[in-house]
Amino acid sequence: MLPQRQRSPEPDHLLPIPTHPVHPNHTTLPTQLRPAEGPPHGAGHRFPPLEPSLYADLFRRASRGRLLPLARLTHSHMIRAGYRPGLFLSNNLLAAYVRCDDTRSARLLFDGMPRRDVVTWNTLIAGYATQGSASLALGAFRGARWDGSVAVDRFTYAAVLAACGGARDWRSGRVTHGLAVVSGLARTAFVANSVIDMYAKCGMIDEVRLAFDRADERDEVSWNLLLSAYVRMGWPEVAVSVLVWMHRSGVKLDAFALGRILKACSELEDSEDVRRMLHGCVIKVGLDLDVFVGSTMMDMYAKNGGLEEAIKVFGCIPCQNVVIYNTMIAGFARLGNDPCPEIRMEAIRIYSNMLCRRIRPSKFTFKSVLEVCNLINEPRCWRQLHAHVILFGFEDDEFIANALINLYSKVCLVDDSLRCFHRTPKQEIFTWTSMIRAFVHNEHSDKALHFFRELRYTGVEPDQFTISCVMNACADLSMPIACEQIHCYAVKSGFDRFTLCGNSQIEMYRGTGDLKAAKKSFERIPSLDTFSWSQMILSYAVHGHGREALLLFKKMRDCGVMINEFAFLAVLVACSHEGLIDEGFRNYDSMVSHYSFVPDMKHIACMVDLLGHVGKVADAEDFIKSYGLENNAVLWHTLLRACRIHGDKDRGIKTGEKLMMLEPFTASSYVMLYNLYMDAGKISLAMRTRGQMRERGMTKESGISWAEFRGSVHHFVDGDNSCSQKDASFTRLEELLVRVKQKTEQGSMNVWEVGFKSGKVSENAIDKHGELLAVALGLSTLPNTAPVKVMKNQKMSWESHETLKLLSERENREIIVRDPTRFHHFSQA
Repeated sequence: MLPQRQRSPEPDHLLPIPTHPVHPNHTTLPTQLRPAEGPPHGAGHRFPPLEPSLYADLFRRASRGRLLPLARLTHSHMIRAGYRPGLFLSNNLLAAYVRCDDTRSARLLFDGMPRRDVVTWNTLIAGYATQGSASLALGAFRGARWDGSVAVDRFTYAAVLAACGGARDWRSGRVTHGLAVVSGLARTAFVANSVIDMYAKCGMIDEVRLAFDRADERDEVSWNLLLSAYVRMGWPEVAVSVLVWMHRSGVKLDAFALGRILKACSELEDSEDVRRMLHGCVIKVGLDLDVFVGSTMMDMYAKNGGLEEAIKVFGCIPCQNVVIYNTMIAGFARLGNDPCPEIRMEAIRIYSNMLCRRIRPSKFTFKSVLEVCNLINEPRCWRQLHAHVILFGFEDDEFIANALINLYSKVCLVDDSLRCFHRTPKQEIFTWTSMIRAFVHNEHSDKALHFFRELRYTGVEPDQFTISCVMNACADLSMPIACEQIHCYAVKSGFDRFTLCGNSQIEMYRGTGDLKAAKKSFERIPSLDTFSWSQMILSYAVHGHGREALLLFKKMRDCGVMINEFAFLAVLVACSHEGLIDEGFRNYDSMVSHYSFVPDMKHIACMVDLLGHVGKVADAEDFIKSYGLENNAVLWHTLLRACRIHGDKDRGIKTGEKLMMLEPFTASSYVMLYNLYMDAGKISLAMRTRGQMRERGMTKESGISWAEFRGSVHHFVDGDNSCSQKDASFTRLEELLVRVKQKTEQGSMNVWEVGFKSGKVSENAIDKHGELLAVALGLSTLPNTAPVKVMKNQKMSWESHETLKLLSERENREIIVRDPTRFHHFSQA
């Protein structure tokens, strides 16, 4: 706070010239601050000075506009004209330097002044306080008190208290408060308000209330400061009580007070009556048309689910500006996953209306609009908004770029996400994280790891969210060495102590088939949350440990951890894989009746799979129809697999024909129906199905198996002979299968009866099962004690399953194969 100016313009001395360099944001002045070399005030150098009032006006303009070049040019002109300003002009020049944030020049000027008054000291102290230099402000305050010719006033104490509050220095602030009390100035409302504000900024709410209660004088500012203190402390209930007390004391409610209390009530839950009371109060005092109060009231309603009330307030504000529109659009963005897309589209219409009224949107407008777009599936609308972002020059904003990256990633346009990333000049860590997450979401996990390596080269430090995304990428790729490396990096960087990274570690090791490491990660998480428990339950489930999963779920409930839909999904997966039909239906009924969760498609699919697993195919079909989901292809695919496993050919054919109608361009539906026709001996229908598939230009997705051996990833494509390791793997597998054949012949079972010719295995039979070649390479490459881990993008066939079981028994090795639905463990332990 700058003190009032003096009115005494009499000159008495020449001021020293500040030598601080020109501010970097301004161009160099043609006239430097230092006097030119040569005879001072000699011929050719002196020119007539301006009127003192004109100098004073120039200093005031420089101060109001924060024009440092103007202040220096005027000062230079005074020096070159030989004009000796008095104390009044010196204080004006000092105020100009302070307002232009040039405290060094201000200090040089101050030190060269032979005569100073209280205005001089107050100006310097206020400048230090504004700059956040509390120690310098306190030093100047001590100098003012030691100066016997100056008596500090209320402006001095106000400036020092502001400096203490800005620095959160409550000790110095308390000392200053004591000095103000001794001087008698603390009784005035001006100094009392500064004391209240200082304690409020230091977070000392008890001292705030004590200073307020002991103040001899109170004004509207005093009440507003007390109100703001309680709002800042996060005590909206007390703030409402203060507002009522303020009204009963006869204090006029202004826009500031009502705006602060409305903001506080936006964070207050179950306060509908309080919100309506405040709304009525706003109308009574005539501030319902105020832009500031109106926007705050809209925000209060929108944050608490009162979107209709927010829209009504929005319509009543006559002079709508960009702040009003931003608040309204942000209210729609807070709806989250509202089931009605029409409501979310209203935000787009409001944005369009804003443009029609020729109101220029701000970057906050686009942030809110893009958040709304993230909840609707309208890519055309997204592209139009992206064009508007470019048009209004906000493409280089990192927050807007981050929202665009997430939008394009949602609809699998990862190349567009990458373009948005590269067009952002300032790439913060959250934009890197969003880009890595986009690659993982769109099944480009290898690119996500490559992108993380680029991040490390840039010198930008990753955070726990980045590490979590990288761990998810490693889980998708199922690369054990990469998983161990990122785990080591997390430990060295200290990110392993975050629950988020611990949860991702469980998922990562679950994806690589290392259940022991997943369990250790779970046990080392310092603060377990619902997702931690759910991830560990799911890990047990997909690895075939259904009983352990159920026991952990029981322990989770006994510990009082909040149960969510994902936890129940993990339990249902465990019951489905193990065929635990009683436990499955008991937990499903508990989810619906006791926890009041609405089952989604994944829960229902688990129940259909559970019924199909135990052979109750008819019940599984009735379960689908009971939910009215006859047109859901995922559920019919689940039923179709059960029909084929349990030999229900008629129901399987009927289900396959239905799938062809639901998904006429999905190759897997034709393949499964073809196999069912062949199993039923309906050759003509099978050939017709293959012909339809060929006519529509569809081909079966290639089965790919991959594994990481000795730091390298090896891929095996079903039916592809181009793999460099194919010959060595085939030779090794042929030897293994010959031994298996001898064993199966003794047991009256031959899995590869068709594939054997003249005591050898047909290469065509093996080519169809790339996972066998990958296992053979692992058995030849890895040490005898190391398990062989292979991943496959398609469900493993019965022939491969039985063969790997025999290979594991014959070689006494642990073999783990992951397909899209579960892990298959083969071990003799």
